Amino acid sequence: MSLHTVPNWLTMGRILSLPLIIGLASFPSRGFGIAAAVVFSLAAITDILDGYIARRTGQVSDFGKLVDPIADKIIVAAAFIMLVHLGRAPAWIVALIISREFAVSGLRAYAGSTGVIIDARLMGKVKTTLQILAIICLLVNFSLWGFPFKEVGWILLIAAFAATIWSGYEYFRDYSASLKDTGSKD
Repeated sequence: MSLHTVPNWLTMGRILSLPLIIGLASFPSRGFGIAAAVVFSLAAITDILDGYIARRTGQVSDFGKLVDPIADKIIVAAAFIMLVHLGRAPAWIVALIISREFAVSGLRAYAGSTGVIIDARLMGKVKTTLQILAIICLLVNFSLWGFPFKEVGWILLIAAFAATIWSGYEYFRDYSASLKDTGSKD
């Protein structure tokens, strides 16, 4: 399968959008914040599109399976770090969110190397959605058209943090249970 497929280009586009998002967010004006949120939103939408197109057209590739989740984590982690830099998100929350991403990715990679497949969980999808919505709101970070982006962003950030921690717990709990079921001594 060629790397030159629409799904793979969308995945790479998501990574390549990162300097633009960070550059736009670096400027303190409302217009740049909105622009950063729009570009981030478009990048997030490509995550939905690339998987849909890949499955629908039979263009699922090993490259896509590997790089797509990495692209998601890169863009979310970088956006959260930028929000810490801008004073819009506490460093400790962002550090724990990013640490959970590394821990679960490591667990899934290790489990896969031993033949244990740990499928994505519903709470993981909820976590990702909450993280993306929190980032969008905190990039805008002011009331627009009567919508309190900053305040809603904080609520979503707390919800994303809780979902992130809970889903991480689920992955480790379920992996531990799979070891007991197979009698493994890991």
